[in-house]
Amino acid sequence: MSGRSEWSVSEPRRLDFDEALHTLRVRVVGGAVNVVGTGDPATRLEIGVLEGPPLTVSLEDGTLTVAYDDLPWKGFLTLLDRKGPQRRADVSLAVPPGIRVEIRVVGADAVVTGVGGRTDVRGVTGGVTLVGLTGPVRAETVSGGVEAQGVTGDLRFTSVSGDLTVVDGGGSSVRADSVSGDMVLDLDPVRKDRGPDVRLTSVSGEIAIRLPHPADTVVDANTAGGAVSCAFDDLRVSGQWGAKRITGTLGAGSGRLRATTVSGSIALLRRPPADGGAPATPDGTVPAAGPSPCKDV
Repeated sequence: MSGRSEWSVSEPRRLDFDEALHTLRVRVVGGAVNVVGTGDPATRLEIGVLEGPPLTVSLEDGTLTVAYDDLPWKGFLTLLDRKGPQRRADVSLAVPPGIRVEIRVVGADAVVTGVGGRTDVRGVTGGVTLVGLTGPVRAETVSGGVEAQGVTGDLRFTSVSGDLTVVDGGGSSVRADSVSGDMVLDLDPVRKDRGPDVRLTSVSGEIAIRLPHPADTVVDANTAGGAVSCAFDDLRVSGQWGAKRITGTLGAGSGRLRATTVSGSIALLRRPPADGGAPATPDGTVPAAGPSPCKDV
């Protein structure tokens, strides 16, 4: 049965929804957004600190929206003008795990955990944290960084200067584009029948990728002016001055790894075997170029 319910929230408040929801949409300025997938089919909304105009909460045909009435997403960029009214909203939601999540934030941090539906997060500033997501993920920022842990759905990332950090990434594909942001990926594919499809592009950002052991992918990584570092005997490095390229095949080559940066460095690291080995967790930095197991040609 279709219908619409609406609430205007001007102070901290909790709302519970028993209706089955398929989509969540949140648009806020300042503060924080926390979305947690639970095994409960009901949805719980808690609005904590709230400054500025009231938030409007609406429920219509299985879609729950938490937003400012006077600020559709297309108008969010106008908030970069500090002369406007100050706003802040702390929004927390416990939702069914299969729900689709769409978040738009300016100057607010966003955290999404335990969700299996499609997740789409777009922000101007503020960090984004994604944990344990199994559905497709899209994250776009201007300057905010994105941290993804245990994300097994396909990941798409776009930013101007924001960094991307992926820990225990097990998705079948990763696409990332940034102008100056760094990218650090620690890959541990859940699928054992084939390797992941990873494509990374940056202008001046550094790229570090730690591949699982044993690795199973075709590698093509290049930089026009940065240093390279590699931990794999089966790969080769070509070019000694200026442009450098790491190419080769690891294992059966069922996956694809393509990484390109103009002036940033590129490092390919080895993840220790599952049965033990020296720890080698990524720390967000790219190792300096030096002696490399890769074959120089």
